[in-house]
Amino acid sequence: MSRPIAFFDFDGTITTKDTLLEIIKYRHGKAKFYLGFLLHSPWLVLMKLGLVSNQSTKEKVLKLFFGKMTTEQFRVFCEQFAAEKIPALIRPKALVEIDKLKKAGAEVVIVSASPENWLQPWCATLNLSLMGTQLEVKNDKITGKIKGINCYGEEKVRRIKAAYDLTAYGDVYCYGDTSGDKPMLALARHGFYQPFR
Repeated sequence: MSRPIAFFDFDGTITTKDTLLEIIKYRHGKAKFYLGFLLHSPWLVLMKLGLVSNQSTKEKVLKLFFGKMTTEQFRVFCEQFAAEKIPALIRPKALVEIDKLKKAGAEVVIVSASPENWLQPWCATLNLSLMGTQLEVKNDKITGKIKGINCYGEEKVRRIKAAYDLTAYGDVYCYGDTSGDKPMLALARHGFYQPFR
């Protein structure tokens, strides 16, 4: 019998908070966090109205808070965040479900719009596969731009289908918590929306 496969959104599904927002607070503190978002509030409003893309808004935020960090500085910082902050954000029920799936022989894949940089260290501790947003690097520095397409909505489906032949698996499970996860949930034989709240 073919092994099952499970795809999990990360922020809000496995975690209680958005890790992009949390990592900004971790690096800059709450005062700079709120000031930065206040300065970008017009862009955030335009994004909510559908007048600018999620990706372009996200790139502005990434550039403001992480642009010009060297790749080594960013790697070390992301590993620290993953070790010190992510464990406290994890929903216990999500960990129980992941453990249950792994014991049943399932391959477990995190599919996230958050950059892979701070998710990979956490995924490695649980031996989970990862597909996330990738950040552009130029001259050994983070530019704030996204490499390719933000791993959100239909892009999650495209990435999954490019990496996995789902017909080769006995069962397909998907877990998500927002409208951006609904295309991915449609792939599943067993889809779960906001299952751990």
